[in-house]
Amino acid sequence: MMNATSASRVSRLPAFVRHLTTRPPPPSFPKRPLPPPPPPSSSPSSRFLDYLRYSPWSKEFPGSWRTRAMLQSTIYAIGIVIATNYIDELWFPKDRGYASPRDVRVAVEKLKAAFPEENQVSTDPDELKTYGSSENSYHPASPHSVIVRPQSTDDVVQIVKIAVECRMPMVVYSGATSLEGHFSGISTGSICIDMSGMDKILEIHEADSDLVCQSGARWEDVNETLKDKGIPLFFPLDPGPGATIGGMVGTGCSGTNAVRYGTAKAEWFLNLTVVLPNGEVIKTRQRARKSAAGFDTTKLFIGAEGTLGIVTEATLRLAPLLPTKVAMAQFSDVEKAVNAVQDVLNSPYGNHIQCVELLDDKMMSAINKAGLVSRSYPVSDTLFFKIQGDDPAIKLASKTIQSIVKKHGSKKFEFASTDAEAEELWTNRKYALTSTMGAFPGMRCWTTDVWWVWIQPFPSASTDFLCSSSTAVLIMSPCSSWTEFSSVPVSRLPQLVYETKKDLEEIGLISTIVGHVGDGNFHALILFKDDAELVKVDEAVHRLVHRALALEGTCTGEHGVGLGKKQFLVDELGEGTVELMKSVKKAVDPLNLLNPGKLYPDDKPRSHS
Repeated sequence: MMNATSASRVSRLPAFVRHLTTRPPPPSFPKRPLPPPPPPSSSPSSRFLDYLRYSPWSKEFPGSWRTRAMLQSTIYAIGIVIATNYIDELWFPKDRGYASPRDVRVAVEKLKAAFPEENQVSTDPDELKTYGSSENSYHPASPHSVIVRPQSTDDVVQIVKIAVECRMPMVVYSGATSLEGHFSGISTGSICIDMSGMDKILEIHEADSDLVCQSGARWEDVNETLKDKGIPLFFPLDPGPGATIGGMVGTGCSGTNAVRYGTAKAEWFLNLTVVLPNGEVIKTRQRARKSAAGFDTTKLFIGAEGTLGIVTEATLRLAPLLPTKVAMAQFSDVEKAVNAVQDVLNSPYGNHIQCVELLDDKMMSAINKAGLVSRSYPVSDTLFFKIQGDDPAIKLASKTIQSIVKKHGSKKFEFASTDAEAEELWTNRKYALTSTMGAFPGMRCWTTDVWWVWIQPFPSASTDFLCSSSTAVLIMSPCSSWTEFSSVPVSRLPQLVYETKKDLEEIGLISTIVGHVGDGNFHALILFKDDAELVKVDEAVHRLVHRALALEGTCTGEHGVGLGKKQFLVDELGEGTVELMKSVKKAVDPLNLLNPGKLYPDDKPRSHS
């Protein structure tokens, strides 16, 4: 009802406006009544069906159409997000870190199912600890989560695929002779792949002077097999006893024969069969002695320390087995002995020198005191030469050596004319470490060995450069070790040796010197009584490495980087080279599952302004 004033105002409005203001209200419709609640039901399935009436797709949905549309849109959106994330993770996997404890348990069960044979998979706590650490290493270590013992390349492929699926790091184990923590376990959990069972020699090609073997074969067993078969060939790389072919590839090893035959980074591995981190199997090249087909992918894995692939087979180049004799020369001091070695190897008969071993006067005294040899020797700095060739060549080489060492002040030269006498002389070198420990009972020993390697493994090689390297090995009770290597040009070697000996004397540490100087390695066996002296030893070894780097040298000449030497890698190679190595690692192993934490220096934390 409008009052008189309002009616008067409306009458004065235009006709179409008056029509709008006087339009009756829209008709009202009764609200849809809510459906009655369902009768109580006893079965769970019936109760579930009763609740479906609240679904926004149900005809009995009690809400308005706006509520129905909003609920439907929300559910559609959630489904689209879930499906998108699933497809994104499936097609574009992101690094989600290493396996969780649940993932580790799943991986162990899958490995047990894949390898049901007895002792092929082990989770024994004592074994896990033993396989994840070494008495010869002084680096941080963790036990593995599981040990798997493959017998073939296909077995390794299965292991790798399970590891990738569960994001489990893999660490390869074989001879357990590493000194740099190469096979230490990963704290989050790791699969230890024990390759020692893959030790078969598969093929011997005597006419081609090569053989094919599995990577768990030991180099001594390879040579023993050739000897038993009457084949006059041998594999000349001779690192520590028990080293396997796979480990020798991984660390780029050498040994006492390196003066004549070079190291693992020469042409002694003709090809490799490798399981990549994604489970793919590759063979790096054919069996021919030389090939110009692309870059040498074999070398990519030599020295990679198991971080790029798992070597399962290798083709080894063999050398003719030549007769050898042994000679001994003694000097008034170590520097004269070192200089004599340089001249001997640069002589016309240098190629007949297979090994040269150095024992200083303190070491000779320790050998005499320990009583491990049949007769005592004069206490002087001593060189032992192993000479190879036929009888005329050996005699001429011996005369040349005698003339050279005499020029450098040798007081005594002794040539072993029989095999028994040669064995007696060479045994003195074998007893070096044992004699040192026996001569100083109750003390522990850290050995540093300085390397200088002639770049003259073959006649065509250059003879005007000499490398030096140093290794530090901590030997405790039980024996553990830490190695440091360095290399310097030959002109800097006397300086490095002199400063190192002077450094050790000034800090009051007892030491002896021994080494296979022919391939560039001498060890200073530093004795210490307690942890306070151990700190001095540690500091001295680090000074030795930095001294060698300052002389344009290297931190490792033989044993590899592992955990112990990666801190020196940037100083030696430069950031650009190290970043290139890391780029190769990321390309080949994007999940970083193969031997993580080894070889490559840790990334520096980013600074925040």
